Amino acid sequence: MMEERLPAAFTAIMRDMLGQEADAFLKSYTAPRSQGLRFNRLKSGTPAGLSAAENTVFMFGLEPIPWCSEGFYYEDHSRPGKHPYHAAGLYYIQEPSAMSAAELLAPHPGETVLDLAAAPGGKTTHIAALMQGRGLLVSNEIHPERAKILAENVERLGIAHALVTNASPEELARRFPETFDRIMLDAPCSGEGMFRKDAGAIAEWSPDHVEMCASRQWDILQEAYIMLKPGGYMAYSTCTFNRKENEDTIEQILDSYPDMELVTCKRLWPHLEKGEGHFVALLRKLEDDDDTVVGVEPKRNKRSSGKNKRSPGIASSAKEALEQFKAWAKTELPGFKAQGVPLLFGESLYLLPESFNDIMHPGLLDGLRVPRAGLHVAHMKKNRIEPAHALAMSLQQGQAARGYNLAADGPEINAWLRGESLSVPAGLHGWTLVTVDGLPVSWGKASSGQLKNHFPKGLRSL
Repeated sequence: MMEERLPAAFTAIMRDMLGQEADAFLKSYTAPRSQGLRFNRLKSGTPAGLSAAENTVFMFGLEPIPWCSEGFYYEDHSRPGKHPYHAAGLYYIQEPSAMSAAELLAPHPGETVLDLAAAPGGKTTHIAALMQGRGLLVSNEIHPERAKILAENVERLGIAHALVTNASPEELARRFPETFDRIMLDAPCSGEGMFRKDAGAIAEWSPDHVEMCASRQWDILQEAYIMLKPGGYMAYSTCTFNRKENEDTIEQILDSYPDMELVTCKRLWPHLEKGEGHFVALLRKLEDDDDTVVGVEPKRNKRSSGKNKRSPGIASSAKEALEQFKAWAKTELPGFKAQGVPLLFGESLYLLPESFNDIMHPGLLDGLRVPRAGLHVAHMKKNRIEPAHALAMSLQQGQAARGYNLAADGPEINAWLRGESLSVPAGLHGWTLVTVDGLPVSWGKASSGQLKNHFPKGLRSL
C-alpha cells in the first residue's frame, strides 16, 4: 500500500490536518497521476496556432482544466511532448494544479513582473502569455543548469519580453528594490505533492527537512518583499501540503510586515481535484495612501537602488549592431519591427523591451549572470548576419521573406527535427523560416535546391 511507503510522520501530520478527509487524501496517492498541458497564448492566439490547437484537442482527446482556460488534461499514452507542435512551442507540459498560481497572480500586459524561482519555466511561460508579450518579465533561477533549461523554454515558446537571470534573491534585491508590479514566488519546498511521481521526494522528506524548507522560504520571502512595489501583488506558492510551509509562512510575513495584506488563499487537494495538489496565497503590499496604517519599518533595511539613475548610454557597438540588423531585416524580415533596447554580448545581439530603460538601465545588469537578455535576434558575424533561433520562434508565418511549411503528420518534419537537410525548389534561396502547420520551428538556409538545417543541435531528436 502507498500509505505504508509514506513517511509515518507525514501521515500523522496529514491525519491531524484533514481529520475525516485524511483517508481519501492518502488514498489519492494510489491513483494514476494527472497529466496536463497548457496552450501558449502567444502562439495559439495566431491563426496558425488556433488551427494547430484545435488539431491538438482532437488528436489527444484533451479535457479542460477548470482553473485555467488554456489548460487541458491529457492521457499519458498520447505523449504530446513528442509531437512537432511541442517543438514549435504551441504548448507547455505542466502539472495541472501548478497552473493555478499564475492564474491567481493575474499579471497584466505592460507590467513589470518577477518570477523569482522560475525554472524549469512553467509559471514563467504562463505569466508571459497572460502579459500578452507586453511589459517586462524578469525570470530568475539561482542554479546555473536549471537557468539554462529555463532560457531554452522561454526561447521555445517565443517569448520576446523576458530577461532571464541567474542570481540569488539577495543579489536581485540589492539591484531592484521596489521595482516589480507583481512577483511570483514558487518557493522551493518539501515536495509533498511530488510523492506520487517521485520516490526520491519521499526518501528526502522528514520533519527536519520541512523546517529547513520553511526557513529558506522565509529568507526568500524577505528578499521578494524588498523588490515588490507598494501597491504590488505577490503570489506565494508551493507543491506541498503542511501548514508550516504554507499558512504559517504567510502568517509570519503578515506579522513581520504590517504593510502586507492577504488578498486570498487557495489550496488544491489531490483527493478533491484532478492534480497533484498546490497551495497559492496572493499578497498585496499596501501603498502609503491606503486606509490601513503602514509606516512601520520592516525588519530589514531597504537598499538604495539607483534605479532612477539614467544609464550613461548604450554602448555604441550595440547601437551600430542594431542598425546593421535593421538594414538586414528590411529585406529579410519585412513583417518584423526591430524595436527595443539593444544589448550586445560578444557576437550576440539582444533586444529588451523599450520599457526596460524606464524601469531599469543597462548598467544594473553589470556583473549579473544573464542567460537571456530579452529577444536574441542575431549573431553579428564579421561579414554577415545570422538570425538567431529565438528570433525564428518569436515570429509568425509570413513575417519572413521566405518560408517553407511542413505538415505535422508528414515525414519531413521528423527528419528536420533530427537535423537533416531537405530538398526544396531550386528557386528558394537564402534564410528561410521553417514552419510546421504554420508554426515556426527554426531557420533553414536554402541554396541550390537544398535547405540546410539550422535547428539547434542541442534540441534535435535522436
